[in-house]
This record gives sequence, structure tokens and C-alpha cells, in this order.
Amino acid sequence: MDQSTDNSLWNADLAPTTPEQRTWRARHFAALWLGMVIAVPAYMLAGGLIEQGLSAVQAVWAVLLGNLVVLAPMLLIGHAGARWGVPYAVLARASFGWGGARVPALARAIVACGWYGIQTWIGGGALLTLLGVMVGKSLVGPIVPVLGIGLGQLLAFAAFWLMQLLFVTKGLEAVRKLETWTAPVKVVVCGLLVWWALSKAGGLGPILHEPSAYDPGGAKAGRFWRDFGPIVTAMSGYWGTLALNIPDFTRFARTQRDQVVGQVAGLPGPMALMATMSVVVTSATVLIFGKAIWDPVALAGDIGGVAVLVGLLIISLDTVSCNIAANLVGPAYDFSTLWPSRISYRTGGYITAAIGALIMPWKLLESTQGYIFVWLTGYGALLGPIAGILIVDYWLLRATKLDIAALYDRTGRYTYFKGWNLAAVAGFVLGVLPNLPGFLKAAGLPAAAGVGGLWTGLYDYAWFVGAGIAAGVYWAAMRVGGGAKVDG
Repeated sequence: MDQSTDNSLWNADLAPTTPEQRTWRARHFAALWLGMVIAVPAYMLAGGLIEQGLSAVQAVWAVLLGNLVVLAPMLLIGHAGARWGVPYAVLARASFGWGGARVPALARAIVACGWYGIQTWIGGGALLTLLGVMVGKSLVGPIVPVLGIGLGQLLAFAAFWLMQLLFVTKGLEAVRKLETWTAPVKVVVCGLLVWWALSKAGGLGPILHEPSAYDPGGAKAGRFWRDFGPIVTAMSGYWGTLALNIPDFTRFARTQRDQVVGQVAGLPGPMALMATMSVVVTSATVLIFGKAIWDPVALAGDIGGVAVLVGLLIISLDTVSCNIAANLVGPAYDFSTLWPSRISYRTGGYITAAIGALIMPWKLLESTQGYIFVWLTGYGALLGPIAGILIVDYWLLRATKLDIAALYDRTGRYTYFKGWNLAAVAGFVLGVLPNLPGFLKAAGLPAAAGVGGLWTGLYDYAWFVGAGIAAGVYWAAMRVGGGAKVDG
């Protein structure tokens, strides 16, 4: 790409990848996913379902189904990156216009900042627990006013936040190498944790026979099918951010086959295994400690011993590799598109890290209810419409063909109305709005206490509702208006 095309829409980080940059093979994508799947938030995802009352088998099925669902948009959107070499924030210009693309870029970036903060909080917690085990006492410290966390927790969070900034300067290739080398180590650690759980709980039998809250006579008897759909929706939303910005990775694929095979091998299967490990261990904690401990960092503190020191070190390493890959690469590119001539990938990474701290991520992890049904389902309501629009635009309207030069040109075919495609904006807004009342009620906003069952029912399936409505509105508007053929 010639930099002179339009410097206001172009920089070296946003330009299409060259043949020399396309070095990722299927094994690299599989390792990338393995590294991101074997992570504390993914563990907490399945473990949280046990705390919510599902049996071990029910929880694993919920996670597996959710990941099979999200794999479809992952592959469909990832195709564009592998074929054309452009990142997500540039791909969005084809459907939203070069100006309107800032909306999906910002939406995805803000959600990723939240995830970046969550992972940083988890990593800081692992460091604090590690130090506490070493000195033999809790280092949480006195509660800091306003923040609501201990001074020790705040200092550990800050230390881990600073440590991760070192990787911002190394670029995406360093992330690929880190994930490739750490993934096998994390598999071994997970296996040891399962071994501990089985030995302490008396084998797999007692764990699998732990009753579900949905069984006859249970606290949630008769509500399984009413709740299972929303749970699968939340599980689909877990990777909703990556389903959008997956072109940021697939643009480095050697071939289309490499990204497809690598993602199919790396996502649903390992995620199901991770869920199995999580539910086995979390179910075992019910038998061992009398309560479900869904946070592995907290569990490590309860276990104690030398092995915990090693485990917490691995958790810290895991959190760095996963956080950079899953939650910094995408928003770094997204922020860069807002002002390409001034915001580089590195600067975008610094912005992501700053927002991730300011968002106070510990508030998002206060309960499994908030983590699963407010955070996961809530941002699914925001990102689902974008996925629907991108898929319709790229596959149905353009038949996978893009004018690459026009993606970096203010006067090209993706100019629409002063840089904004109103059809995409309308699809996005109409896709988000039906889920807004249900989200406000789920978030506990007093003014939304009276929101009725219709709206909460829609919100239960927020990602699918938003994606379906936005896709339909966008397709109809573009067909009626001939927008797919707009040429500036």
C-alpha cells in the first residue's frame, strides 16, 4: 500500500500485510487459541456455572455449545483477514464507511479494555497470593476508600499492569512466540490441578454425582431449559470480541487453510477440555471445602504448599500471554484507526492499558451473576450487531471481494455519506436498542426495575437478537438503496 494514498487513513500498522509478513501456520493459530483458552477467565467461565447451580456435565455442554456457535462468525470474519491482509478496524470501513468504522472500532476497543483490566486484576491477584504464601500471611492490606480494594491488592495490580507494558513494545510476533512456548506448560499445570482435585474428592464418581440445582427438588427445579439458552448465549459472548477482530491475527496467515484448520483445532475442543477441568475442580471444591470456589487464584491460596508457588507463577505468565493476545492487539489497532498519523499500534496499546485500569475491573468480578449475565451477555448485546453487519456485507453483498485501495481512500467507494454508511449505522442502532432495557435491569439500575418479561427475554439471547436484527436491517437497506455499489 502506497503511504501517499491517504495518510489520514493509513499507517504502517494498518496497511495490508505483505507476503513476507504472512508467517503464521495452522499450528501457530492452534497454539494461540490454546494459550488464550487455558486462562483464568475461561476457567472462571465454566466454574461460575457450577456456582450458578449447573451440574458438571451441564456446564461442559453449555461451554462447548457456546464455542461451537461463536466459531462460525470467527471463521467467516477471519476469512477477510487471511485473504486481504487487513485488520478488523480497516475491514469495518467496507460496511460502515471510513468515518463510520470508528463506531465498531470503539465498541470493540472499550470491551477489550474491560477484559484487559480483568486479566490484569487476575494477574495482580496471583502475584499477591504468591507473595502471601511465601511470607505466610495475607497481604491484602487495609481497604482503600472509593476503590473498595485492599492497598496490597492495588499495589499488586499496579505492578502487574506495569510489567505487561513491556510486551507492548515487542509487537505481535513476540505474542505469537510467547503463546507457542507457554501453551504446553499450561496444559501440564492444568493436568496437575485436576489430579489434585480427584485425589482430594475421592475420584471422579462423587464429582459427577454432585446434584444440579435444576434437578427435581433443587433450588432451580423446572427452570433448566429457560436458563440454559441464556447461559449458552453468554458462553457465545465470551469470545465475541475475538470474533470481530480475528482478522488482526488471520491477516498474518500463510494460507486460508492455515487459519481455518488452526482455529477449528484450537478453539472448541480445547475450550471444552478447559471447561471439563474447571468444572471437575470447582465441583471438587464443594466436596472438599463445602462451597464452590470458582476463582483459581483464591483456590491456590486455600491449597497452600510449594506446588502452589509454581502454579501461581504459571498463572501470572499465562495471564500476560493471554491478555496481550486477546485484549491488547485488537484495541491497539482500533485506537490507531481513530488518528492513524498520530496513534501507532504501540500508542494504542498504552491507551488500552490506561483505560483497563481506570475501569476498575474488580467490580466486574464481584459475583458470577455479574460476570456471566451482566458482563458477558451485556457486551454481546453491543458486539453481536457488528458481527451480523460484517458477515452480511462481506459474504452476501460483496461475495468476499474488497477494493483494498478504497479502504484507505476518503473519496473511494466506501465514502458513502461523508464517510458514514447510514445503513450500517441504522442496523447497529436497531440491533442494540431491543437489548438495552434488559441489560439495564440485569445491571441493577433502579429505574429499570419495572422492565417487563418481553425485554428481559430478548436480552437473554442478546448476541443472537442483535446480530439477527442488524444483519436483516443492513441487508434490506443496502439492497433497496443499492448501497453495495456506491462508488463515492
